[in-house]
Amino acid sequence: MSHIETDLIHAGKSFNNTPSVVPPIYQTATYYAPADADDYMAAATEARYPFFYHRHGNPVSSQTAELLAGLEGTEAALLTATGMAAISTAVLSVVKAGDHVVAQQSHYSAASILLKEVLPQFGIDVSYFDQHDNASLEGSIRDNTTLIYLETPSNPNLAVTDLAYVGALARRLGITTICDNTFASPINQRPADFGIDIVVHSATKYLGGHSDLTAGVICSTQEAVNKAWKKLLSLGGALAPFDSWLLLRGLRTLSLRVRQINENALALAHWFEKHPLIKRVLYCGLPSHPQFELAKKQMQGFTGMLCVEVAGKDEQEQFARAQTVLNHLKIFANAASLGGVESLAVHPASMWGLHHSPDQKLKAGINDGMLRISVGIEHVEDLIGDFEQALAVV
Repeated sequence: MSHIETDLIHAGKSFNNTPSVVPPIYQTATYYAPADADDYMAAATEARYPFFYHRHGNPVSSQTAELLAGLEGTEAALLTATGMAAISTAVLSVVKAGDHVVAQQSHYSAASILLKEVLPQFGIDVSYFDQHDNASLEGSIRDNTTLIYLETPSNPNLAVTDLAYVGALARRLGITTICDNTFASPINQRPADFGIDIVVHSATKYLGGHSDLTAGVICSTQEAVNKAWKKLLSLGGALAPFDSWLLLRGLRTLSLRVRQINENALALAHWFEKHPLIKRVLYCGLPSHPQFELAKKQMQGFTGMLCVEVAGKDEQEQFARAQTVLNHLKIFANAASLGGVESLAVHPASMWGLHHSPDQKLKAGINDGMLRISVGIEHVEDLIGDFEQALAVV
C-alpha cells in the first residue's frame, strides 16, 4: 500500500486513457453515443458514467473522485459545483418529509440556513444538540430521526465533536450520519474511520487550496454515492470540467500544504496566547482548548483554522479593536473563505450577522471581538510579525 503523498500524485490514472502525463480537460457537454443500443442504454443509466453527458459524469471528475474517496477511506466519491451543493445533495438524498434531523448548534452559516429554513419547508423537522456534550445528542433523538449532521472542528468556534461516539450511537440506532470535514481535511482527520456514513467537503477550501475554484465532494459507500448522484441529476449541481481539473491539480500538493499550514497555525496560536491584547485563543491543537484531548484522539493534525478574541472593556470596544486589527493587517487579507495558500482573517460577527440572531450567535460561540483566521503557507515569522504590528496600533 502506497503512502498518501504518492496516492495524491498517481491515484485514479485508469481514467486517463491518453498518453498525457497531466490529465486532459474534457471541455465538452456531451459525447458520441455507442453504436450498440444496449451500450447506449448502459451509458445513459450507469451512475457517474464519464462519457455520456456532463451532468452525469466527466473523466477528470471520475479521476478526482477516485482520489478523494481513497483519501477519506470510502468506497466512492461524487464531485459537486460547490460545498453547499455537496451538503444539500447529501442531506436531501437521506431525508424526506416527516423525518427528523439532529444537528449541532454551531455550523457553517449556509449550512445553518439549509437546516433552519430550507428543510422545514419540506416537512423535515430539525433540532439541535450541544456538540461538547454527548448526552445532549442522545437526548435529542426521536423515533423518526433519520439523520445526524455534524461538522468538526466547527466553523467558526473550533468546537470538536466526538466522532467515535456519534458513529457508534447512530449505527446502533440505524441513523445515517453526515460530517462536514472541510476544516480538518482528510490529511488531519477521516470521519469514516470512526463510523461516520457520509463525509462532505467544500473542496473550494483545503482540497483545492489556491482560492481559484468552487467545488464540493460527497464521500461514502457506492450505494450512498449513487443515491446522491441520482439526486444531483435533478438538483443540477455538476462540477464544471475545468474546475474538476483545477481541483485535481490542487490535490497533488494537499499533504505538503496542510502539514505546513498545521505547523504555522500551531506556532501562531502559541504566540497569541502570550499576547496581552488577546483575551482568548481557540485552537484545537492547544492544551488550553476545552476539547484538546478529544482532538488528539481523532485528529492527526490540528488544521490551519483558529479564532482569537481581542480584549476590551466591553463588546463595543472589542468590536472596534477587532476592526482596527483587521484594517492594519498587511499579509492576512480580510476576505471570505479559507484553506488556501494565502492567509486570511475575517470578523465572524459581521459575516454571520445577517444569518444569525443574537441568541444564535451566542450559541455558536460568536462574539464581537472574535477574529477567524485561516493560516496559509507563508513564513511563520512574517505571519506573527503581521499581527504584532497590527495589534500595536490598538
